[in-house]
Amino acid sequence: MTDSSKRYESWGRYPAAKHAKVVELKSRTDTPPLREYETSVLPFAQGRSYGDTCLNNGGTLLDTAALSGIMDFDKRRGILRCEAGATLADILALIVPHQWFLPVTPGTKQISIGGAIAHDVHGKNHHRAGTFGRYVKRFELLRSNGERLLCSADENAELFAATIAGMGLTGLITWAEFELKQIPGPAIAVERMPFGNLEEFLALAVAADRDYEYTVAWLDSSFRRGRFGRGMLLCGNSAGAVAERSAPGPARSLPFTVPDLFLNGPTIRAMNSVYYRLQTRQPKTELLDFEPFFYPLDAVANWNRIYGRSGFLQYQCVVPYAEHEAVEEIFQRIARSRLAAVLTVLKVFGDLTSPGLLSFPRPGITVAIDFPFRGKETLQLLDELDEVTRAARGAVYPAKDARMSAQAFQEYFPNWEAFARFVDPKFSSSFWRRVISKKGLAADLRG
Repeated sequence: MTDSSKRYESWGRYPAAKHAKVVELKSRTDTPPLREYETSVLPFAQGRSYGDTCLNNGGTLLDTAALSGIMDFDKRRGILRCEAGATLADILALIVPHQWFLPVTPGTKQISIGGAIAHDVHGKNHHRAGTFGRYVKRFELLRSNGERLLCSADENAELFAATIAGMGLTGLITWAEFELKQIPGPAIAVERMPFGNLEEFLALAVAADRDYEYTVAWLDSSFRRGRFGRGMLLCGNSAGAVAERSAPGPARSLPFTVPDLFLNGPTIRAMNSVYYRLQTRQPKTELLDFEPFFYPLDAVANWNRIYGRSGFLQYQCVVPYAEHEAVEEIFQRIARSRLAAVLTVLKVFGDLTSPGLLSFPRPGITVAIDFPFRGKETLQLLDELDEVTRAARGAVYPAKDARMSAQAFQEYFPNWEAFARFVDPKFSSSFWRRVISKKGLAADLRG
């Protein structure tokens, strides 16, 4: 039986997928007869991937959300072992009172540990900590032939490297063990630094990375006088506690899906202006609880509804620091397209490498831009942005992608053929089938 109210779709709600079957896993010790299923299979927990790495159109999904148990928490050493379906929210509720925190966290706590490993998530501290995969000590991987393999840097090491950022294609992670980060308390000492263009952002970001654990910038993607937009760099360091901290209440919910035509050029420019004014009116420095600093969008449970029934696509790319002019070219192309860019985030990645074969982060500047989906026009624009990213020797993040070509993917991730050798022959996804050639498919099926 499956949860009839659960929507088996991506967070961006594009593309649509019709799955042949959903199998809800109840226990990590159960071994589902994967080889007997008529279709390919793919793990699915919270569906927070923006594109189609969590979709298996025409195939079977393995719903792992019920595998959410905490197996062991070593409060002295800061090591936690949990089932793959446990969410970051579950873990934070347990560890923060004991002055531990996640070593790396993305911008939502509503993802599973299995998903965090499968997409090797990064966060505001990449310049100091790298990706989540660097802190994974070991995990159990269930293959379609029934084998349960313990994977670590020392045991089944190649499969360990393929599974980190492997998008759920190497098998089913049943549980994982990883290191935590010790903190003085649940607060973040935050400083806000306004900037007026790309050059100012880069100067501020490089300096801030030396002094702050966490950095991220919001950008007003509107062009003014032909110049790159203004924005706000948020910097933070772990601190003690805010004066009065209470447990976060339930997230608010949008009662309806916003009409598609609501998000257009004028409304988005107005939203950017209001947000910028609100940011500049905030104290330049303040002590914040970690929740609003790391997870502002989680305050609204279904914020993706704001993009309308057609959904949205996010374009997240990274380009080498020396190619930073590519970022401005990206926004020039967006401006010429007249399509609305809603939420834009900038960050500088550090040079710490991940153990994952297909990990996305690499040294340089990363930009993430949300676009309400407007059909062919949106797809054409993102293809144009790929031209800029490829010319700059950059890459696009698979966890946020729903449309990149096979050629683009294979240029972005030259290790893809080495990775394909470790894909379980029964596992597949809409994303994987889209981005591999016939040659790659043959390698995939050989396992």
